[in-house]
Amino acid sequence: MYIVAALYHFTPFPDPAAIKDPLLAVCQANGINGTLLLAKEGINGTVAGDRNGIDTLIAHIQSLPGCADFEWKESTASVKPFIRMKVRLKKEIVTMGQPDIDPLAKVGHYVAPEDWNELISAPDVAVIDTRNDYEVGIGTFEGAVDPETASFREFPAWWEANKDRFHNKRIAMFCTGGIRCEKSTNYLLGQGVEDVFHLKGGILKYLEEVPQEDSKWNGECFVFDARVSVGHGLSEGPHELCHACRRPILPSDKERPEFEQGVSCHQCAHETSDFDKDRFRERQKQMALSAARGESHIGQDAQK
Repeated sequence: MYIVAALYHFTPFPDPAAIKDPLLAVCQANGINGTLLLAKEGINGTVAGDRNGIDTLIAHIQSLPGCADFEWKESTASVKPFIRMKVRLKKEIVTMGQPDIDPLAKVGHYVAPEDWNELISAPDVAVIDTRNDYEVGIGTFEGAVDPETASFREFPAWWEANKDRFHNKRIAMFCTGGIRCEKSTNYLLGQGVEDVFHLKGGILKYLEEVPQEDSKWNGECFVFDARVSVGHGLSEGPHELCHACRRPILPSDKERPEFEQGVSCHQCAHETSDFDKDRFRERQKQMALSAARGESHIGQDAQK
């Protein structure tokens, strides 16, 4: 059983490059795999390992400047969620592309999972899902607005085009773990929206704490590891990944005529050229040959 730790924390890192190598060394020494992002605004990522390894990593992060009180969320996985460990330097730990955004200055009102249902049921509240379209496609809250954005960078333009829809409404936003809402609520406050709320701990915390019989969540929650999706109680969901487009699919989707293992699914069959599909087929062929020889192929590692 693997412990999966999803974490983020906004805090000033004047020199994130100086943090990178020691952080990677701790992960490698303790059998931790996954991805951590470092920027001048803080740290973000998801990692997995055994109990001792995760505890050691958490202690190391807590020793970093401004991170003594950072929070993280844990779940479990029955298969290894990540193949490698990566620590990357980025301009932003979650990319919104708005240079004036500062979650450390001001964010919306945090709403605990146990209070979320009451808030989003109020008639004067508009609920907005800040995640990408393919994430929203497999699950969201009852009545939530889907901006249909392909990336978080698109959210400010979507808001500008749609803000009149929400006149005189309180705005409640949510995302997977909470990090996007730190920026999106700061952004809306900067746009003059007065009553902005966000789900503390994100969907993951809600699914962990709110009983299914009381839940207003429909479907599964997409996660960025080998589990692909989780449900109530953070149990592993039924989804797999299409290894051509990296979108979630259900086992039944593999019966559809557009599906070809590693080549296409119903969501991407029309998006790639015949040349692309031929490349994908060759990749699948090489993976099959490697498997027949009892060897590991880099494509197989990526798919896992």
